[in-house]
Amino acid sequence: MQIPIKINPIVQQHLTKNDIVALESTVITHGLPFPQNEEIAYALEDEVRNNGCQPATVGMLDGELIIGLDHQQVHQLATAEKVRKVSQRDYGISMAAGLHGGTTVAGTIIASHRAGIKVFATGGIGGVHRGSVFDVSADLQVLSQYPMVVICAGAKSILDLPATVEKLETLGIPVLGYQTDEFPAFYSTSSGLSVDWKVDCAEEVVDIAKHQWGLGIQSAILVVVPPPAETALPFEEVENYIQEAVREAQRQHIHGAMLTPFLLAKMNELTSGKSLNTNLDLLKNNARVAALIASAFAAK
Repeated sequence: MQIPIKINPIVQQHLTKNDIVALESTVITHGLPFPQNEEIAYALEDEVRNNGCQPATVGMLDGELIIGLDHQQVHQLATAEKVRKVSQRDYGISMAAGLHGGTTVAGTIIASHRAGIKVFATGGIGGVHRGSVFDVSADLQVLSQYPMVVICAGAKSILDLPATVEKLETLGIPVLGYQTDEFPAFYSTSSGLSVDWKVDCAEEVVDIAKHQWGLGIQSAILVVVPPPAETALPFEEVENYIQEAVREAQRQHIHGAMLTPFLLAKMNELTSGKSLNTNLDLLKNNARVAALIASAFAAK
């Protein structure tokens, strides 16, 4: 049985042009409170449009998967009280139960690939959690299975970054540093970890992707972009805050799906809002870079 998905007519018109940038919706449903969540959703779409491409925010309403939420649908997700995080394992449950859903990195990759979209922008990917090599985000496995270009500011710095980079290598996912030799640490421009290859422009990314996929290798190309220098935070400072946030989560016995939202909220509290500003700026910057890459795909 082939489950139908709903593609926004405007997005549908752009599919043959390859100038679409997919955007996730967990930043709307689980990342920020209302009205900031709705505002950043529109800001990311505007960033894509202002750089010559068509945005496609992915989400689920009443069990229906939608590629290219319109403003009314974004508002509905932004204000809904009960919304499920939709990753790979959640699609069947969410659709059969008719749930609202915010798609994670993994969930958005699956949906976007099904629609024929090649480029996806997010904030940070999931990875290996601190303290447990068995607690690994589904994002990594899905990245190894779907040929898309995924633009991010590295993995969320609340994770075990060295273990995450090692896992990316094990899964055969190439990591390209966009105008950087180092793997960024989400809030910080550097983690001390290296990337597989530095690229200086969007055209290089497209050339690498086409050669990789031309061999039949079905994995994503991960493009890591440092957060804007003007709002990036020092790595050592961030690390101290993260360790404090992790200790607090342990004290409160917070784990599983609730852990990441708790840690991000605690980081915002400990940094007096600076981490949130960095998060918003890197999201917009990633959307801009993604549009440059999508434009390069469209030109080839």
